[in-house]
Amino acid sequence: MEPHRTEPHPFEPAELRELQRLDAAHHLHPFNDNAALAKKGTRVLTRGEGCYVWDAEGNKLLDAFAGLWCVNIGYGRPELGAAAARQMTQLAYYNSFFQCTTEPTIHLAAKLAELAPGDINHAFFVNSGSEANDTILRMVRHFWAVQDQPRKNIFIGRHNGYHGTTVAGASLGGMKGMHGQGGLPIPDIHHIEPPFWFADGGDLSEDEYGLVAARRLEDRILELGPERVAAFIGEPVMGAIGVYIPPMTYWPEIERICRKYDVLLVADEVICGFGRTGEWFGSQYFGFQPDIMPVAKGITSGYIPLGAAMFNDRVAGVLKDSGGELAHGATYSGHPVCAAVALENLRILQEERIVEHVRDDVAPYLAGRWAELGEHRLVGQARIAGLMGALELVPDKGRRAFFEERGKVGGLCRDIALRHGLILRATWDSMLLSPPLVITRAQVDELFDKAWKALDETAAQLGK
Repeated sequence: MEPHRTEPHPFEPAELRELQRLDAAHHLHPFNDNAALAKKGTRVLTRGEGCYVWDAEGNKLLDAFAGLWCVNIGYGRPELGAAAARQMTQLAYYNSFFQCTTEPTIHLAAKLAELAPGDINHAFFVNSGSEANDTILRMVRHFWAVQDQPRKNIFIGRHNGYHGTTVAGASLGGMKGMHGQGGLPIPDIHHIEPPFWFADGGDLSEDEYGLVAARRLEDRILELGPERVAAFIGEPVMGAIGVYIPPMTYWPEIERICRKYDVLLVADEVICGFGRTGEWFGSQYFGFQPDIMPVAKGITSGYIPLGAAMFNDRVAGVLKDSGGELAHGATYSGHPVCAAVALENLRILQEERIVEHVRDDVAPYLAGRWAELGEHRLVGQARIAGLMGALELVPDKGRRAFFEERGKVGGLCRDIALRHGLILRATWDSMLLSPPLVITRAQVDELFDKAWKALDETAAQLGK
């Protein structure tokens, strides 16, 4: 580990204002009302170390969201920069076209095969989770077409699922706000209701509800025709919509249904992969075996862009033996610098036993403290799996019901938490948690204290 560094000095006010002016003039931000953001001014982050980041005004913030679900080994690890520098000096770039590759790309593909569950032994490298899902859409349809089943091309996803923002990724996801921009979804992509017991479970136990929710897939397969359905795609835990954690009965039943109708099972591990749940992959946490996995984010802990579409032996075997030329790829597929950084990141995760730290130590401790937050008068449900969770803010603790104007209270609580030095994400009125995997028990206590203060102040502003 790098020695502790002194906290950065704040920027001069004029310097910060100039940065914000340039940003407003030239930078379009994702998932933002850019006109409103330009008036407010962006928060400029300047440094990170461990579980903390600093902004240009000198505020030290406990990042309980790991950037965007991704800084698994924490900020400021010099080993990853050193790995990038070595590779840049030796061979900064070569492509994977023209029957070529590079040494770190080969080693990374082999390492991923070692870590991935079951017989998922084959990686196609991309730059993001969105690109991984674009790749999967094309390759799955190609997989069935070369086996004389071109009509078996329908994907089934879930309403409010998230699989990226590219045309295919956004179509596979079920976010209506995204579908309203750009004429999505593209044809032959369908969606079923997600498993969210808090809103949808009624009087059923969570285990009973898990089976009911899973069997929606079977109903849709039969409605569309098994000969038409190519694959089902879902996140082990639905992250962006509010950390929907399915009952433990859900995924094994989904797998049973997919096997029954010969539908490929795609587990989108972009968020859950590389230790987030206390297992290497979310499918292992929930006890099912996918055929295909998109991965990204934690593969490099966010230090450099990289993703992969991973396939089992059956799918890869058909693509290799019957698919002919694979007419798909990108300039940066298998980029050697990205691969070298990923290998170093995975070495740290393994050698420092960070996944085991999550599973055996900090996740159980966090679960206890998260349950305590669940006792707050503003919280209707505290749900958690490993190091990802949500607090569902409600108007009446005695009922499973939402605020009439959804999102207003969550945004208020998020902003109050930020003033206390805590970064949480708000989706609707769910306060989302996804800290770096290296978080300590002491930092969990700090997180608890700041979150409780934010809840108290939010409740006070609501007159509760």
